[in-house]
Amino acid sequence: MEADILMNPIESNQSGTTRLPHAELLRLKRWNTPTIYNGWEQITRFNPAAEAFNLEEVFDFMPQMGPMVGYAITVVIEPSNGDHKAQGAALWSEYRRYVASVSGPKIVVVQDLDKPRVIGSFWGEVSANTHRALGCVGTITDGAIRDLDEMTNAGFKGLARRLCVGHAHVTPVRWNEDVEVFGRRIQPGQLIHADKHGFMAIPFGEEVGLLEAAAFMDANECNTVIAAARGAAGQTPDSLLKSMDEAAGAFGAAARARFGRKGEW
Repeated sequence: MEADILMNPIESNQSGTTRLPHAELLRLKRWNTPTIYNGWEQITRFNPAAEAFNLEEVFDFMPQMGPMVGYAITVVIEPSNGDHKAQGAALWSEYRRYVASVSGPKIVVVQDLDKPRVIGSFWGEVSANTHRALGCVGTITDGAIRDLDEMTNAGFKGLARRLCVGHAHVTPVRWNEDVEVFGRRIQPGQLIHADKHGFMAIPFGEEVGLLEAAAFMDANECNTVIAAARGAAGQTPDSLLKSMDEAAGAFGAAARARFGRKGEW
């Protein structure tokens, strides 16, 4: 367990928001998104029942790739509207320049104005390879993705509403602005953690300490409530229930001592 985390110096990105050292991002990537949530709820100033995570169902089409971690870059699309194609080449060029201007790792958050009637994909083999070359590790799109095997081969993870077969009239329409996907508003530069369970967009100012909190709460579970459940062999029901009550109390006491909050148990 990573109970003791050595915190490296932090940086700031172009908008002045906190950026974590790359080594810390790699450690965050070792945990699943629910574990990151468990740590975040101990340090957040927001309501942990209402903020940061997706509110609508989202599908991870590459669960075998594990979690992805990066900073949000944002783009808006409208594949059903052929009018955007008149300036398609210029829009793509300007958009790629924006993507390249932001330091990585980056997760591309795509708002599809056609939803829920999704008809075309921003993503496929070409887009996945292009964005991977520009320092992006994956996407969260409330539209669709296609070329699933080819995207996976590019090492580009995708969370989306569904799969589709075509690209329709897709082109970037607007970028580097707030977007809303799966019921969650996301701003450029937010730290994102995502896997097969969904995603979290960490509120600005709550990046530092997130890894330490997640590691502490995971160890707290292993040392108390999980240990009590897995030590059930040979115990009477009364003895087991007593040990579970004691473990829950120990879990809460440890969380309160560290964060001033009780935690789940």
